[in-house]
Amino acid sequence: MISLNNLDYILIGIFFTVVLFIGFYVSKRSGKNTSEYFLSGRNMPWWLLGFSMVATTFAADTPLLVTDIVRGDGVSGNWVWWVFLVTGLLTVFVYAKLWRKSNVTTDLEFYELRYSGKAAQFLRGFRSVYLGVIFNILVMSVVTLAAIKIGGIMLNIEPWKVVVYAGAITVIFSALGGFRGVVYTDFLLFIISMFGAFAAAYYAINLPEIGGLQEMLNNETVAAKTQLLPSLDKKETLVTLLVIPLALQWWSSWYPGAEPGGGGYIAQRMLAAKDENHAIGATFFFNIIHYAMRPWPWILVALASLIIFPDIESLSTAFPNIPGDKLGNDLAYPAMLNFLPNGILGLVLASLIAAYMSTISTHLNWGASYVVNDFYKRFINKQSSEKELVRVGRIATVSMMVISGFLALSLNNVKQIFDIIILFGAGTGLIFILRWFWWRINAWSEITAMFVSGVISIILNFSSLGDTLFGAEGLLPSYYKFPLVVLVTTLAWLLATYLTQPEQKEVLYHFYKKIQPGGPGWQKVIQDAHEEQIEIVDSTEKWSVPSGILAIILGCLVIYGALFSTGLWLYADYTWAIILTAITLISSYFLYKTWNKVKATIL
Repeated sequence: MISLNNLDYILIGIFFTVVLFIGFYVSKRSGKNTSEYFLSGRNMPWWLLGFSMVATTFAADTPLLVTDIVRGDGVSGNWVWWVFLVTGLLTVFVYAKLWRKSNVTTDLEFYELRYSGKAAQFLRGFRSVYLGVIFNILVMSVVTLAAIKIGGIMLNIEPWKVVVYAGAITVIFSALGGFRGVVYTDFLLFIISMFGAFAAAYYAINLPEIGGLQEMLNNETVAAKTQLLPSLDKKETLVTLLVIPLALQWWSSWYPGAEPGGGGYIAQRMLAAKDENHAIGATFFFNIIHYAMRPWPWILVALASLIIFPDIESLSTAFPNIPGDKLGNDLAYPAMLNFLPNGILGLVLASLIAAYMSTISTHLNWGASYVVNDFYKRFINKQSSEKELVRVGRIATVSMMVISGFLALSLNNVKQIFDIIILFGAGTGLIFILRWFWWRINAWSEITAMFVSGVISIILNFSSLGDTLFGAEGLLPSYYKFPLVVLVTTLAWLLATYLTQPEQKEVLYHFYKKIQPGGPGWQKVIQDAHEEQIEIVDSTEKWSVPSGILAIILGCLVIYGALFSTGLWLYADYTWAIILTAITLISSYFLYKTWNKVKATIL
């Protein structure tokens, strides 16, 4: 294994200098007002926002998570996140233009556009703290945990030093540069991150111990992990990794960056777009790169690691300085990077630092936007000046970074937190999809779903009842846990919807007139408005959802086709590779034809 030399440190130093320079350069403009600080004046082009979305979802923990999945469940285990492509394309072809039309500052501001009264106020205020602070800090702590493991493996430095060094630089440019600084640096960070990922894969599979791509794939241990679909012979694995994600997870579960109906930092970027076309273009570009381009470099490194480090014990032997509570399959990714030659090693480490900084900076700015716009300005000081709001945003940014750093020091496994986050959002996703198209959903629907999902998840994960039902000797297989949370949560919010009063007509009229969602779910509201001689329908607007659904299907064929045909070319399975490549190209042609029915050409 090779240690860092002066060349590596120089390259990393140059990277840090450029990032900090960008933060200082845009700080004056970003500090003008909250629109600049959180949305960059709503004038961002689709390609820059698309790169920013991709860079944000390439966190330092992402290759570690994929490595953990591949080493444990094989390549097919990635269906737990591949399935979110459906959610992503739903955002592209249905919800992107709706979000941009709303013209809100944050997606939480949507609550008082769509709902009314104290319930809407509570929902907005509570979720600003729940998502913007608590949930956001949890996600950032996982990303920081990955940085701790990378620092321990590659730099042999203590966890607290990783938190201080990496966190300090990230929080400085995030607090100064605001959203504009985040987006500008994301473009640079994406390029460096992708170079690092491909370089790591190239050198990993060509190590003497590996012997090249085909030798690696012929290895008995590796071959057992290369299936693209779970084995039909293993019922529990098939249900857990494919059936539940495809049947339930993509539409029912909330997860940062893959929210049904859009939301979070994806919505923040759509709201920052120049117009609806740029919002659609950004989200589609993001989904192509995120699902079709990025997974295979990480997968190849994970497969190679099975030969060099076949188990956790071998990792412990190779890196005795790593604390026992931080040992896991996810350590195999940074462990493999230690074989890289100097120069490349520095660039790859810089790419992982870039991935860390991109994700953390986005979560800091996004979380601070909730604290400022949806809590402080809404409930604490409605008369606050723009400078005061920017100052509060910067204080929130620093505070969240510090808290997430302390939390990261107590965590031990990336995938463990991923599973908990998925379960905590189970059952809430359907509301985020339907609230745009069904007038009857109200604020109490969302409040009920949020609390029931959280309470049920806590009970099933951290109580004796959960052990009785789904433990090692439980009454039910463990894969029933997620569907149970979805079922109970869905029944609860539907019951709450019909037991509570619908939203005020004036609020529904205003929402429909502004957004023009269309569809049969609004017919009663349209009819009521017509009887009152109130015009809320724009006759020039055509309902694009049917075309959007067709585009979603075609988009899935295109992106899944590209993802799996790439894998089959790598596996030298040329017959199926050619078939899937042909399907990808044909679907791309029909998607292009359908595209123009959904949106105008991007300017």
